[in-house]
Amino acid sequence: MKSIETDFAVDSSGFGTSRFDRWFSFKYGKEVDSRVWVKCHLMNGVKTHIVTGVKITQAYSHDSKEFGELVEKTAQNFTINEVSADKAYSSRENIEAVANCGGTAFIPFKSNATGKQRGSNLWGKMYHYFMFNREEFLQQYHKRSNVETVFHMIKSKFGDSVRSKNHTAQVNEVLLKVLCHNICVVIQEMHELGIKPDFCTESKETEPKVG
Repeated sequence: MKSIETDFAVDSSGFGTSRFDRWFSFKYGKEVDSRVWVKCHLMNGVKTHIVTGVKITQAYSHDSKEFGELVEKTAQNFTINEVSADKAYSSRENIEAVANCGGTAFIPFKSNATGKQRGSNLWGKMYHYFMFNREEFLQQYHKRSNVETVFHMIKSKFGDSVRSKNHTAQVNEVLLKVLCHNICVVIQEMHELGIKPDFCTESKETEPKVG
């Protein structure tokens, strides 16, 4: 997939659990139950929908703070040209994270954002590009919809909830769903693109000398 995927998309989505939390609602004046869920943050290639980076967190972990780690994980195995994400990921740190890996981040700016650099020249450049070349910017940004497709593929094939009771097991269950998705993608691309998957990692150790 390394030679195929250079553009990527990022987003998150929840997977429900069998557990419920009870808390007092001041709005309704009584205790209410709400389902506990875990959050899957992932990055994927926009051509094949292969997942290139993934992290599972508690339900209310903020999307933006997981962005840099997903970019770094992807950069370890792929050449990054573009990364698309929604406004929740808009920050100087995230734009710089993509640039540090050789790519360009297409993340729309929030309505209250300004072009003030505050230590990031790239932030100012991308802000003006967004403001004065909006149509061209959005053409690249719309690749982000592919990550929604990935979540739909995973949940429709492998379910949108987990059965495990404790958090560690829930994390592993969601990771297995993502792994199964990637296996399906590889099999599909073997037939469509004729790729020959190699699951062996390169060993950094040299072979021992004999004699």
